[in-house]
This record gives sequence, C-alpha cells and structure tokens, in this order.
Amino acid sequence: MARRLNPWRWVVLGLAALYFLVPLAASVVFTVDVPGQGVTFDAYSQIVSTDGFTSSLLLSLELAAATIAIVLLLMVPAMVALRLGAARLRPVVEVVCSLPLVVPPIAFVAGIATVLKWGPDYLSRTPLFETFVAIQNQNFPFVLVLAYVVMALPFVYRALDSGLRAIDVRTLVEAARSCGAAWPQALVRAVLPNLRGALLNASFLTLALVLGEFTVAQLLGFQPFAVWIYSVGGSQAQLSVAVSVLSLLVTWALLLTLAGLGGRTRTASSRG
Repeated sequence: MARRLNPWRWVVLGLAALYFLVPLAASVVFTVDVPGQGVTFDAYSQIVSTDGFTSSLLLSLELAAATIAIVLLLMVPAMVALRLGAARLRPVVEVVCSLPLVVPPIAFVAGIATVLKWGPDYLSRTPLFETFVAIQNQNFPFVLVLAYVVMALPFVYRALDSGLRAIDVRTLVEAARSCGAAWPQALVRAVLPNLRGALLNASFLTLALVLGEFTVAQLLGFQPFAVWIYSVGGSQAQLSVAVSVLSLLVTWALLLTLAGLGGRTRTASSRG
C-alpha cells in the first residue's frame, strides 16, 4: 500500500512546487527582464538606496520584536497555568485566542479606529488623551503592536500548546520547586528550556505576520514595510516586485534557520 502511494506523493509534491515556484520565477523574470535593455539587476541594486526602505524595514522589525516579547510574556505563563491547574479554562482560552481568525481584518481595524477617535472626542481633557496620542506616534506606533498581539494569538497559542503537550510540565515544575526554586525561577529554568522549539515557532510565525501585515497599518495611516512596498509599487513596479521577492526569500531563509535550530534542539535533548 505504501509503495502505491509513493508515486502519488511525488505527484502532489511536484504540483505544490509548481504552484509556488512558477509565480516566483515569473516575478524574478519580471524584475530582471527590462524591454530594450535585456537582463539587468538594477531593480535589486536600487532597493537599499530607495527612499523609505531602511526606515520602513527597521520599523517593521521593531514592531515585530515588541509584538513577540509581549505575546510571549502573555501566553507562556497563561499556557503553563492551564497545564498545571486551570484545565477547565482551556476551552475558554482556546476560543478567545481563535477569535482573530474569525473577525475580518477590515472589521478589526474599524473597531480600532473607532476607539482611537474617543481620544479627541471624549478624552481631550483627561490624562488618557496623552496616552492615545503616544500610542499613535509615527516613529513607533504602539497601537500596531497591540493589534498585532491580538492577531498573533491563534498562531502563538497553537505553537505553545503543541510544545507543552510534548513535555511533562507538572513534573518539571514540581522538581524545580522541590529544589527551592520560586515559581518564576521554575518557569524560566525548568519549563522554558524545554519549550525552545515551540518558542522559536511562535516567534517566527509572529515575525512573518508583522512583516506581511498590510490592512491594519494602511488603514490606520502608518507605513511599515508591507505598506511601503505597496506605495512603491504605484510608481516603480519592478522595484516593488523585487522587494517582494527579496522579502519572500528572507522569510524562507528564516524558516530554514528555524527548522535547523529546532532539529539541533531535538538532537541535543535526545542525546541528553
């Protein structure tokens, strides 16, 4: 039976490869084949020097770092608590973390915009008005971090849940506590090292989400990397596609690096 399925497996893999590689190859050809000039790589050489590239990319990376830190600080203790003594709340947490998959981004950003309008409309004479202004700072719009944390919850929840299922959290915590460790020490020294793969998966998924998110940032009037690519595409189509191809290759490189780190972690743990 397995021998019969092997050819079909290769057929499915081949079709999947064509589905992904053909559009990518067409994009590369579009960026390097200039009518009347032949093959040229000017679109790629102009990326770094294009106005707004460095600032938008750095902004997206800063937003991604802040989002990863906040969502992990929120979810790791919560998920460990669910495994230790709050199992009845697991369905509630799962439903709450899955809601961003159900709510359309356009409705989500409409709600955020409505709340932000409360600042000048109702809170102009209160201390909260300064907070509303601060989180919309163009240099670092913290409101995007809050939105990305919510959008990343489903992916972080699944990654951490699969990692916690693979280890005996209760035994690890009880062993650390019996050695005199406090609860924070038990979490950091006993649980987190065994969740390295899950943490890497959650971090990568969050990074990919932030780098590729467009709707929320565009409608709120900010310009991270994805919005910058869209704005450049209106006047420089080849440059926009070249940046998209380059960002896709960088994402794949990060995925391969993550897979390599996860493989090394599993090998080291199996040897130990």
